[in-house]
Amino acid sequence: MTKLGIAAIQIDAKGADNTALIEEETRAVTRRFPWVDLVVFGELAAYGTSPARAEPAGGLLEQRMADLARETGVFLIPGSYYQVRGGAVYNVSSVFGPDGEIVARHDKFFPFLPYEKDVACGNQYCVFDVPGIGRLGLAICYDMWFPEAMRTLAAMGAEAIVLPTLTNTIDRDVELAIARANAAINQCYFIDINCAGSLGNGRSAFYGPGGETIYECGEGRDVAALRLDLQQVRDARAHGWHGLGQVLKSFRDTPLEYPFHVNAQARSSAMSDLGELAMPASERQAESDTEIISRFNQGKGGTRS
Repeated sequence: MTKLGIAAIQIDAKGADNTALIEEETRAVTRRFPWVDLVVFGELAAYGTSPARAEPAGGLLEQRMADLARETGVFLIPGSYYQVRGGAVYNVSSVFGPDGEIVARHDKFFPFLPYEKDVACGNQYCVFDVPGIGRLGLAICYDMWFPEAMRTLAAMGAEAIVLPTLTNTIDRDVELAIARANAAINQCYFIDINCAGSLGNGRSAFYGPGGETIYECGEGRDVAALRLDLQQVRDARAHGWHGLGQVLKSFRDTPLEYPFHVNAQARSSAMSDLGELAMPASERQAESDTEIISRFNQGKGGTRS
């Protein structure tokens, strides 16, 4: 078997508790499409964007999602949610198996700084197997902007990368270009699931192992249920997409080294002149501050004279 049934549900989310809506949509899609193996929602779909809603591992949300996966008999990724562990808050995406057990968990590598502040960074790559079908990789939103991370998931055997996302800003079109590029350069399916409603601006999308667009949602609620043939990934990696570039083999076989990727210290040293990662300031306010300092210094100078 090589066909994966996946339903990406772009819910009409509110900024607060959407748990009941996730349960309703999951039950509905599994009744309508009994061939679905995996149901996926967007980033922070359940509780919204406030880290104040963070729960401990095994909290109420995970209990409800475990019950839901067990009830519907599917693999379930309910987007992501904030979780407290070891005194830190993580943006977490968990995979619940059909028996209700958590089979994989990903802590977001790259919180969206400087906006998603006080959220800890994950450091473990996440892949999981759907028995008898294939291996999937899991990441969250901003993680995909870092191709080294996505390439690592592919090297770990991921034939599809699932990316719960939360975007409501003007860069959604850019994100889709990056998602499509990730599919092509890693010769895999890439599924980017956004929220709609007050949380996100939608446009969830499926891309194939050549970077081809399979389906893109609109901006409102949508249920995209597709059967993805993972044999197409295996063929693309073995022979090139439509007989064209064998990208992963070329990456594997080149003698080229990447000196700035040797370790974190090498990367930090090479990019040290970029400055601090900080919230952008208003130029108007910055100019006002400069004027205040100038007047202050002029006053000090007048006193001295």
